[in-house]
Amino acid sequence: MSNLTPPSAGMLTGRMWGVLLLALLVVSVAVPVMNLWVPPGSVFHLSDYAVSLVGKIMCYAMCALAMDLIWGYTGILSLGHGMFFALGGYAMGMYLMRQIGRDGNYQSDLPDFMVFLDWKTLPWHWTLSDSFAAQMLLVMLVPGALAFVFGFFAFRSRIKGVYFSIITQALTYAAMLLFFRNETGFGGNNGFTDFKRILGLPIATPSMRMTLFVLTGCTLIGFFLFARWLVTSKFGRVLQAIRDAETRVMFTGYDPLKYKLTIWVISAVMCGIAGALYVPQVGIINPSEMSPAAGIEIAIWAAVGGRGTLIGPIVGAFFVNGAKSWFTQAFPEFWLYFLGALFIAVTLFLPQGIVGLLRRKKEDRA
Repeated sequence: MSNLTPPSAGMLTGRMWGVLLLALLVVSVAVPVMNLWVPPGSVFHLSDYAVSLVGKIMCYAMCALAMDLIWGYTGILSLGHGMFFALGGYAMGMYLMRQIGRDGNYQSDLPDFMVFLDWKTLPWHWTLSDSFAAQMLLVMLVPGALAFVFGFFAFRSRIKGVYFSIITQALTYAAMLLFFRNETGFGGNNGFTDFKRILGLPIATPSMRMTLFVLTGCTLIGFFLFARWLVTSKFGRVLQAIRDAETRVMFTGYDPLKYKLTIWVISAVMCGIAGALYVPQVGIINPSEMSPAAGIEIAIWAAVGGRGTLIGPIVGAFFVNGAKSWFTQAFPEFWLYFLGALFIAVTLFLPQGIVGLLRRKKEDRA
């Protein structure tokens, strides 16, 4: 028996539209005003660090939302979404590295790490890296194409359950090892950093930082609305049927391969876009974003918030990463123990996550 809400419960009510409008106003109006125009000494001032932290967590929330579509609504646990996130980040990072121009340490048209390695020309896969439009297209095409190829063969072979999770993690680990190699042209273990400009504008200015923040917040809201529409449509109901009883779905004439492959690719593209928004705000991208731990953390965000709810993974991403930010400053040596204990506690006592707990309490009061 599924513990997830029926499709009709996913429709946006008037109250939900009000909450979304409030979130849009906070992202687009309140935060810029509190950061740029409220004096630093005021209690209402929002520091640059806080803006950067919230912007980064919103990118993580997009990944958690993408995980919910494939895990919470389709029943496929992926531990490889960190790879799609990093691929989108690297596509953006390549463009930002080309935007440095001759302002690098070696004053060369080539990125500094290429000059250090004594490269004379750009590798073939950097051909379009100076075009913003081309790189933004690659942000979606590269994760989407890789997800399509991998998903086609995996789903056609009917690989599922823990075997699918292990394969996705192995694929991510292999990609991480590949990007660590200097000869691949992705900066090795240092990755890309020291960005100067985006679209010809300085990237470190308060106005650009706030522009990226607002763009990230609006993208997260847009992804939520898209996901809500998707899971309440006929397509979404078939996904939930595949999650609950895939064999019965096949007997009714539907092809699970097409549905699973479609949502798998959509989920990967969402992670790629999140990675592209993450890099200019954080200022660095390296192979550590593809580590097995990164993929596991995305699943933890969805589980802690409440998978199969859409809003739950967003709540989980903010809760876990907010706690991580505090713990790594106050008790840095205990953070991993806390994360492990949190995941175990949620699995044992809160199988529906934070949002599920709040819903249950609301139903008890009613």
